[in-house]
Amino acid sequence: MLSRGFNHYALKVSGRSMIEEGISDGDIVIVREQPTVDDGEKAVAYMPDRNEVTLKKIYREKNRIKLVPANHTMKPFYETNVEIQGKVVGVLRSEF
Repeated sequence: MLSRGFNHYALKVSGRSMIEEGISDGDIVIVREQPTVDDGEKAVAYMPDRNEVTLKKIYREKNRIKLVPANHTMKPFYETNVEIQGKVVGVLRSEF
C-alpha cells in the first residue's frame, strides 16, 4: 500500500460518491502525495474556485477535467481549475 520514496497521508471520507469503488462514508483513505494521476484513477482533488476538496475518478478532456463519482445516482462534473493532491492507494474501514 505504501510506496517508498513518497509521502502518504490519511483522510476521512465524507459522503457516498465513491461507494461503487468500495469507499463509504466514514472510511479512511490512504493517499500518496503526487501532482498527477492517470485517467480513471481515484484522486484527491482541490478545486480552488470552489475552495473544496473532493475524491473522484479523474479524466482529462481538452481544457478541462472531468470528475466522476463512483455512484450511479450522481453525475460527473467538469472543472477547469483542479489541483491533484494525490492518488488513493488504500482504504481502511472500521468493522465495529
